[in-house]
Amino acid sequence: MTNSFVKTKDGIDIFFKDWGPKSAQPIVFHHGWPLSADDWDAQMLFFLDKGYRVIAHDRRGHGRSTQTDTGHDMDHYASDTSAVVEHLDLKNAVHIGHSTGGGQVARYIAKFGGPQGRVAKAVLISSVPPLMVKTASNPNGTPVEVFDEFRKAIIANRAQFYQDVASGPFYGFNRKGAEVSQGTIHNWWRQGMMGGQLAQFQGVAAFSETDQTEDLKAIDVPVLVMQGDDDQVVPYKEAAILQDKLIKNSVLKIYPGYPHGMHTTHAEVINADILAFLKS
Repeated sequence: MTNSFVKTKDGIDIFFKDWGPKSAQPIVFHHGWPLSADDWDAQMLFFLDKGYRVIAHDRRGHGRSTQTDTGHDMDHYASDTSAVVEHLDLKNAVHIGHSTGGGQVARYIAKFGGPQGRVAKAVLISSVPPLMVKTASNPNGTPVEVFDEFRKAIIANRAQFYQDVASGPFYGFNRKGAEVSQGTIHNWWRQGMMGGQLAQFQGVAAFSETDQTEDLKAIDVPVLVMQGDDDQVVPYKEAAILQDKLIKNSVLKIYPGYPHGMHTTHAEVINADILAFLKS
């Protein structure tokens, strides 16, 4: 079956793609906010061609999954991942997460995949852990007012906001000399508008206010941490460097000049480095 749905314990239908030999090592991809499994287009066929089984699912409220009004938090994101993994009985899996998806990977491994012994390795790309928002204990975080502006924009004109994010900071298309791809912008907008407004609104708190310090400490499989130093969404010094410090067995790669969505804009480099990590 190339794509299907799995029903969670609370009755939510989670859409997933499952391509490749069922006997091959599985790679599970976790997308960022407010996108869908389609954000991994630049990776799915590449790793399928390399002999892997590739799986990607739409987070609840996003893409083709149920537009539910409940469960838009890291605990449910991780539980939904576990539902897909258990449904497919994936073992020795590699979990790759981008942005919010990186938080989903960390919570999943800490609560489910690690204890169950189902995870071989993980990759965190431009990921949100350990904590994005500025607090008394996280003084270098992003002020909550920034995320409040996200929420206001989602309410006021979500379609325009998503156009602005995709054509600006997400891919670094607002930088001087950037090679802008209208197709990439339209695809980001398309994915965002497929999802539910409520899920995406509540998801802002999930990716910005969830302290995942203990999740990172709990991960005991090898992890590749990948981050661009021109990421305008997740500051690399407050994310990737801290991830590397908190995870027991990690390798950190910083990419000069790369943006938040570097797995799309620089797919050839990112894919090659992930492949090398998987084979190491």
